[in-house]
Amino acid sequence: MAVIERDAQIVNPLGMHVRPGAEFVKVANKFKSTVEVHKDGAVVNGKSILGMMTLAAECGSSIRIKTNGDDAEQAMAALLELVAAGFHEMHLKAPAKEKE
Repeated sequence: MAVIERDAQIVNPLGMHVRPGAEFVKVANKFKSTVEVHKDGAVVNGKSILGMMTLAAECGSSIRIKTNGDDAEQAMAALLELVAAGFHEMHLKAPAKEKE
């Protein structure tokens, strides 16, 4: 049984909102391994959409993914690929911030 931990940077312009969170959970649930996601001291179940939403990971933030199980390597590879691809949302633009 393998335990793997890797850092990943959120690169999609809108960050970890509902759709990318659901996509992450969908990929994580394809594997038997447990998946934890760490950000700023918080640790959530990577197979839980509610957990993923609590991370509030915006563009440019860093997360640590931890997989544990017989297919941990395959799970990690798939999750890192998804995050690096910007959850297939690189075409979207972040809304402009209002000036104060």
